[in-house]
Amino acid sequence: MAKKEKSVAAVPAPESRRTVQPDRDGERQDAPGKGSLIRDSFTFPAEDYALIAQLRKRALDGGREVKKSEILRLGLAVLAALPLEDLWQALDGMKRIKTGRPNKTKV
Repeated sequence: MAKKEKSVAAVPAPESRRTVQPDRDGERQDAPGKGSLIRDSFTFPAEDYALIAQLRKRALDGGREVKKSEILRLGLAVLAALPLEDLWQALDGMKRIKTGRPNKTKV
């Protein structure tokens, strides 16, 4: 028997999840203060993942709850503010990891 193929055209395309507000003229614009968001995934060594949890706990102990993404965005802002020589020094101290998805293990 032949397999039935699913029709791609029958599935409606998902709408964009960008935050938009209608303009006075009826045109849509990005909401003020919000840009488009990009969803991505990263590979972290276990030590770095634990460091994120430690920073979140430290902030919580100080009375402020933060998300992992806020920790990462703050780190980017701090790195962006460094002079170039200090950025290079920080990069030289960073351990390189193999990027990409890990191999699937057969069970």
